[in-house]
Amino acid sequence: MKENRFNRFKFQPFIIEAIQRLGFYEPTEIQERMIPTVLKRKSAIGQSQTGTGKTLAYVLPILEKINPGNKHVQAVITAPTRELASQIYQQIIKITEAYPQQLIVTKLFVGGTDKQRTIEKLKVQPHIVVGTPGRINDLVQEQALFVHTGEILVVDEADMMLDMGFIEDVDKIAAKMPENLQMLVFSATIPEKLKPFLKKYMENPEMIQIEPRRKTAENLQHFLLPSRHRNKKELVHDVLVSLNPYLAIVFTNTKKMAEELADFLNEKGLKVGRVHGDLTPRERKKMMKQIQDLEFQYIVATDLASRGIDIEGVSHVINYELPADLDFYIHRVGRTARAGSAGIAMTIYELSDEDALIRLEKMGIQFQNVDFKKGELLKIDDRNRRKSRVKQADEVDKMAKSMIKKPKKVKPGYKKKMQSEMEKIKKRQRKINQKKG
Repeated sequence: MKENRFNRFKFQPFIIEAIQRLGFYEPTEIQERMIPTVLKRKSAIGQSQTGTGKTLAYVLPILEKINPGNKHVQAVITAPTRELASQIYQQIIKITEAYPQQLIVTKLFVGGTDKQRTIEKLKVQPHIVVGTPGRINDLVQEQALFVHTGEILVVDEADMMLDMGFIEDVDKIAAKMPENLQMLVFSATIPEKLKPFLKKYMENPEMIQIEPRRKTAENLQHFLLPSRHRNKKELVHDVLVSLNPYLAIVFTNTKKMAEELADFLNEKGLKVGRVHGDLTPRERKKMMKQIQDLEFQYIVATDLASRGIDIEGVSHVINYELPADLDFYIHRVGRTARAGSAGIAMTIYELSDEDALIRLEKMGIQFQNVDFKKGELLKIDDRNRRKSRVKQADEVDKMAKSMIKKPKKVKPGYKKKMQSEMEKIKKRQRKINQKKG
């Protein structure tokens, strides 16, 4: 039987059995470093990208520390979106469901559900609370949920919490919890605006920073497709039809554009799902179920879907426009090429995107250049090739001038002679460059 390296953490048997049942044998780097810290009751900040296994890094030690005999809240886990909160909840249920004798009660509290019914069911307090900050705070204010007994608070995707304006709710929840609170914060980045909140609740936290081994998956290809003044919506439609993906997500920067593009593609006969912040809770829940049931071949989404939502089987990611925050490029393309599968990320770009593309290349992204002609994607020359040719010609010209010394006394016909000499030198240099290239 394969050795399970989680054994070294000396978890209770039900946790080890669940880990093996779920097929986990080797802790990831963040799990390796975070689990002992959580077990020692230390506060910590885990800085890591999506897909590093951070959920289990805090869920496993929290489950280890829960005392089923104490019928009160012992841990609160907050997440910025309903989908992410639901995924964390499901992960906990997968570990605890086969062992009802443990009687660890976990409850999910998110917006879009009947608050009054939730309050009625809270006569018995759960051991673990998972949910969005707004809904958890509502229940605390209603005096239906009692978090003052909780010893652990998890803030997942903290930078996203900040962007979405939820840190204030997290602050209110934390203020109701004990002074010696163990806080665990997970974030891809630590923005300056987040630091006052961290300082308020965390004294000398352990900093655990996981550098991504690669910015994006090895089996992911990045393509650049110039828009060349074409109708972008038509271009996206034609490319999607040509690719015939298993499942493609097309990313836009705004909810308005997501709606416009989804409507356009639907009118063209494609069955398109949509994921963005303007969907009602009921619409979003229905949409996620349809996506999971593979009812759509195409999804149009904003960056809400690039983090915190796990959509399986994505074969292609299309950037209808580049995100303003280039970190979101990494999050977007991270929806494909998962679990060893291959994936394609295609970006439709304008001339004005050049600076952003250069920055992405400096981040280690290697693009292949393609164009779409007569229903086919064709490889084309690097978009920078013409620039490099012009630059190289300028350099040869400068070098040729520097190699010809101007005589002290200029004789008749000097300019003509100099131009002739320069042409000879440039001709020689071009031959050298061609041999090198």
